[in-house]
Amino acid sequence: MATYEELKKRIEELVDPGYEKPLKEVNGIKKLTVGPTGVVDVELYFSKPGTPEETKFKINLIKLVKVELGFPGIKVTFEQNEVVNEGEKKIIYLGIASGKGGVGKSTVTANLAAALTRLGKTVGIIDADIYGASIPQILKIDIKPLSGTDDDMMIPLQNEGIEVISTEFFMPADKPIMWRGPMLGKMLSHYFGGVAWRDNTDFVLIDLPPGTGDVALDIQKFAQHTKMLIVTTPHVNAAHVAVKAGLGAQQIGHSVIGVVENMSYFLNPANKKREFIFGQGGGEKVAKQLGVDLLTQVPIGQPVDGYIFTSAEPAGQAYDLLASKVIDLLTE
Repeated sequence: MATYEELKKRIEELVDPGYEKPLKEVNGIKKLTVGPTGVVDVELYFSKPGTPEETKFKINLIKLVKVELGFPGIKVTFEQNEVVNEGEKKIIYLGIASGKGGVGKSTVTANLAAALTRLGKTVGIIDADIYGASIPQILKIDIKPLSGTDDDMMIPLQNEGIEVISTEFFMPADKPIMWRGPMLGKMLSHYFGGVAWRDNTDFVLIDLPPGTGDVALDIQKFAQHTKMLIVTTPHVNAAHVAVKAGLGAQQIGHSVIGVVENMSYFLNPANKKREFIFGQGGGEKVAKQLGVDLLTQVPIGQPVDGYIFTSAEPAGQAYDLLASKVIDLLTE
């Protein structure tokens, strides 16, 4: 059986296929220990977790450790590596979270993506609200089988210049998804490691399910530096739960960049005054308790066409303001 030093050296020499560089050069080894019985426990940062490349890499790693170096066994786990190759552009991930359903989180996600696109940014969306996926419907994306790249990466579907990956693309129409936690993790690994986003992608928005369940916890594994945007309504009950979502995100290491108050008020066309149908103060309360700013207040309304507001509409102007602030906060 080889020594620990030789074990570490040989693993560091293995090449991460996504970066085409040895693990040593991309700081790919997170943890490496050898137990009392000689079993190796290794945790690796990897460019493409959950993809066929991970499977091939794992087979080669096991052969190295057990056959060539003589260790009796190995336990290996992979996490998303966010190292950027020289000349490669880094994608910025932004999670859109809420404490409860019904606050318009997915609508905010889609409209923020559209506003970022209007400002010249290239945007993708991960529809991580697995049980309640709705982004394809909001963006009017025709559901069809995904195509792939030569290295088996999924090519997302798009409309209006916004790329999307969603469980809607893999399930029969109108069939509910009834998965337990481990299946959610597997799907997320494909979303973060198996999608061929455009080379010039600036932002990928993650439409998270409401609450602080498995998906919210797993995001830290696949994209450690994901920032979070919290969505609430003005009502105190929604705000109370939204605070929990924000505190949960902060607790597991995410940075909350701000709060969006959706359905903030109704702009009465008769007198041009704001009517606070769902109360007031929810967004400010959440922002204060999380120690961040209330970035925008989106009025109640229906887009002139479809589900996306334009810059000519009051809600669209609120989203343009939000997009501008998000760019400043994420690229400063």
